[in-house]
Amino acid sequence: MDDELLIKLAYVNISTYRAKATKALKGDVKTPTKLAEETGIRKNHISKVLRDLKREGIAECVNEDAHRGRLYRLTDIGEGIVDSVVLERK
Repeated sequence: MDDELLIKLAYVNISTYRAKATKALKGDVKTPTKLAEETGIRKNHISKVLRDLKREGIAECVNEDAHRGRLYRLTDIGEGIVDSVVLERK
């Protein structure tokens, strides 16, 4: 794993919410509502997490122009780090 991926991995691992969201997006496209249901994270927190992951190039919005029903997936970088994401904290 190169340095950039290690930095992104560390960024995801320091937040339980980011780690859960990244794991939940593995190989799939989901709405924020579905992510919130699957991870147990409140929807307003999921929105912030997705914004952070998007800013870091780990996730992307498929239909950015939609006001409702936005779909998110991992980028190639996100897919590259998802198997190394550690969920340690409760």
